[in-house]
Amino acid sequence: MGDEKKKSRWAPLGLMATGVAGAALVVFRGCWHRKMSWPVTLQKHSYQVCLGCGIKRLFDEEAFRSYGPYSYDLNRLIHWASAHQSRRERDADAVEHRPAS
Repeated sequence: MGDEKKKSRWAPLGLMATGVAGAALVVFRGCWHRKMSWPVTLQKHSYQVCLGCGIKRLFDEEAFRSYGPYSYDLNRLIHWASAHQSRRERDADAVEHRPAS
């Protein structure tokens, strides 16, 4: 019975140490964004929201995957998407209009 008392006495300390280590990881690393919401569409753009911290990320409904940077500001994400869309269109036009050699 003496061994059982030692085990039960140290168990709460082990749980507390694990909890402290987990809290430190969250504080120093931040949210891992593992639990994202279903896609939401606004202003012709779809995005997901992290259920842990509220950060947003754009979502491609055709490929059914998220893309681009994370941001709390949806307008910044929309601006980023517009800039990258126009850059892709410009690059595609440059490839299509190559002069014959």
